[in-house]
Amino acid sequence: MKKIILTGGGTAGHVTPNLALLPSLRDLGYEIHYIGSYQGIEKKLIENAGVDYHGISSGKLRRYFDFKNFTDPLRVIKGYGEALKLMKKYKPDVVFSKGGFVAVPVVLAAKHYKIPTIIHESDMTPGLANKICIPSAQKICCNFPETLNYLPKDKAVLTGSPIRKELLEGSRLSGLQYTGLSAGKPVILVIGGSLGSVTVNTAIRGILPKLLTRYHVVHICGKGNLNESLIGTEGYVQYEYVDAPLKHLFAAADLIVSRAGANSICEILALRKPNVLIPLSAAASRGDQILNAKSFAKQGFSTVLEEENLTEETLYQAILSTHENRAAFIKAMDQSSLSNAVDTIIGLIEHYADHSER
Repeated sequence: MKKIILTGGGTAGHVTPNLALLPSLRDLGYEIHYIGSYQGIEKKLIENAGVDYHGISSGKLRRYFDFKNFTDPLRVIKGYGEALKLMKKYKPDVVFSKGGFVAVPVVLAAKHYKIPTIIHESDMTPGLANKICIPSAQKICCNFPETLNYLPKDKAVLTGSPIRKELLEGSRLSGLQYTGLSAGKPVILVIGGSLGSVTVNTAIRGILPKLLTRYHVVHICGKGNLNESLIGTEGYVQYEYVDAPLKHLFAAADLIVSRAGANSICEILALRKPNVLIPLSAAASRGDQILNAKSFAKQGFSTVLEEENLTEETLYQAILSTHENRAAFIKAMDQSSLSNAVDTIIGLIEHYADHSER
């Protein structure tokens, strides 16, 4: 039986692509182990998926001054030692890393034992953790054509992001039944990220009266961001968070308004949904969402409205224009070659597992 260790953590975005690979890995008979941090978000997500989970010490990698910069390297060193023990115990044929700070000691431990490693970079430019891991990897998978310019040519593979199969199996009718909306108007699905976005939420609610004359609006606004005064508004439903029924909401949506996190927009691409992307501003991030969104706009997949230009009027016009030109967006997405990421990455995993020196 072939063995694989998956790793990645820090955010859900470092875990969900790993989850998307599980059905195929199980079908191929792999023994699967996951290495993450002791208490990170990845622990619950992976354990809920029925995978053996192993926690190690980890320290966050920062580009800015913080007193923890003096102690976290010690945690990384400890995590490296723990990862070495797990590699020696389970003897995997291959390691797949989705990145995040917890993955660094895992990838370095795999290199120590000459275990082939495949890593995946979601964003346009590699994050700090993946930059450290790239020299130790056999292949680096990525989502955007532009990312190939930042990676070693002999290692880079344009794959897209692995998408959970169940997201593609939603029912429009089930989505409408879940929301209580009719089929009489197009549906706009607004997603502000797992924590919600005050900026996006406020702008959407500001144009709600105008939107509702043309559309139904389903608003996933984030924990603690429900607006009680809008409960019961005809044609508008809001949720703090949606789990299993999300696939049905996707199926019901005619247009999506979203932030521009790499995994989120790759899901939108796979679903062929016209979309308006509002990337997180450079002031609040390293600017990766802006680059992600611009790439999708360049490829004809998305309308991009940068946060600095976001007003109620610009958002309203972006939604109207995108919906009116939806056929062109769908055609561009249909022509994309980035829809088979799971199969492509599984192919790489199989290749290196079969040629492992273990």
